[in-house]
Amino acid sequence: MRAIPAAGKGRGGGIRRRAALEVRRDWQLWALLMPALAFFIVFCYFPMYGVQIAFRDYKAAFGITGSKWVGLKYFIKFFSSYYCGRMFANTFLLNLFGLIFGFPVPILLAIMLNQLNRKRFRGFAQTAIYVPHFISTVVLAGMIYLFFSPTNGIVNHLITAAGGRSIYFIMEPGWFRPLFIGSEIWQNAGWNTILYIATLTSIDPQLYEAATIDGATRWEKIRHIDIPHLIPIAVMMLILNCGSLLSSNTDKALLLQTSGNMATSDILGVYVYSVGIAATKAQYSYASAIGLCLNVINFAIILLVNAISRRMSDISLF
Repeated sequence: MRAIPAAGKGRGGGIRRRAALEVRRDWQLWALLMPALAFFIVFCYFPMYGVQIAFRDYKAAFGITGSKWVGLKYFIKFFSSYYCGRMFANTFLLNLFGLIFGFPVPILLAIMLNQLNRKRFRGFAQTAIYVPHFISTVVLAGMIYLFFSPTNGIVNHLITAAGGRSIYFIMEPGWFRPLFIGSEIWQNAGWNTILYIATLTSIDPQLYEAATIDGATRWEKIRHIDIPHLIPIAVMMLILNCGSLLSSNTDKALLLQTSGNMATSDILGVYVYSVGIAATKAQYSYASAIGLCLNVINFAIILLVNAISRRMSDISLF
């Protein structure tokens, strides 16, 4: 008797044949894709091999696999540390307030730029708001120290000229978040308008012409044409930004941190730097455990926000 082929064998062979046919048909597109695919494999997926450092007592002399396996030792150590709760709260609140106050600004800027009729002035305005993005973090921190200095800062000069008392902004815990978030908005809001401006420029001009014929005002055009086109991309950007609620600009936080504002500037990124990279500590396994924990939590937040968005508005990343 002739053997009967397995049920899934024919189906799998059909899938492979179709895949091979598609590759032969669109080989030019696959050739263009290969460099990007190779980049992500080499620089994003191969390094995942090092994730096991978080579960080992890593010693550079023994390598990753030669180091002793300790399991969840460093995760337990982190969650049982005295300042763990404060660092989680500081990081989350810093990013949450930054998202609340900073996320709408690029959308508003894009709408205002789109309403400018004079192309030359609009181009100048776009260039002007893009420039702060190219200022390095070190220079920006120096500008903050200079402008908010209690003796020579222009801000304190204005306060004292108005009859107030000079404020040592950098040393006050209550001023760390406003300075951090405000400078972040000033530096990146203009650059973040690029995506929204591209969305607005792709709108069919006939919609505006029809609205003008119907007697729509500028505000009505914004409300019924611009905003509906911006909502999908804005929701997707919001989902992505929610995935960074436990990640911050560590460089700027480290530069702005002082002994006076430690109560609010002590965030997770700075702690990971101090225990993992600082030459006096170099606790690589401990820092890797914290980083892995934060990435897992951020990924879970993305999944949660994406599910909520999909249920409420039918807009989601996946």
